[in-house]
Amino acid sequence: MNEDLQLIIDTSEEAMQHALSHLETELVKVRGGRANAGMLDGIMVDYYGTNTPLTQVANVNTPDARTISVQPWEKSMLDPIMRAIQAANLGFNPTNNGTMLICSIPPMTEERRKSLVKKAKEEGENAKVSIRTARRDANEEVKKLAKAGLPEDEGKEAEAKIQQITDAYISKVDKHLEAKEKEIMTV
Repeated sequence: MNEDLQLIIDTSEEAMQHALSHLETELVKVRGGRANAGMLDGIMVDYYGTNTPLTQVANVNTPDARTISVQPWEKSMLDPIMRAIQAANLGFNPTNNGTMLICSIPPMTEERRKSLVKKAKEEGENAKVSIRTARRDANEEVKKLAKAGLPEDEGKEAEAKIQQITDAYISKVDKHLEAKEKEIMTV
């Protein structure tokens, strides 16, 4: 296969892998039935006037399935961290015991579970759109090469290979969504 075609295929596969990685990151943030330190990812804390990720100012642990503990490295950070968690509107409020924050995760209602499944499916659909966009871009590049003199059979072969890669990534997205839905709906 022509070097240009291989570059197009590799680039499209890289874009699809990036979409899948992004989906995995977003699905960690969608709360399952258990407490997860990843639920607090993305929370920014006011650290002496600078917005800083929570994980850079505190240690986040899950001592059990229903609790997240946040232990700041400086006691003075307890209140700003508490405000940041409350502002994130995650469905729970931390309690301050003087040295750390304890977040008790309430059990989810059936309605909340269904809304989280819906959110996970939206993230999955976004990933599929990104994957399909990468396929479209790659196919357009192949067509440009075909106009520039690439043999037709090589172009068709490259498009088939791109479609095969796309199908594989769409299937991976579906598997991730299926696993996340099962995790969310498990009581």
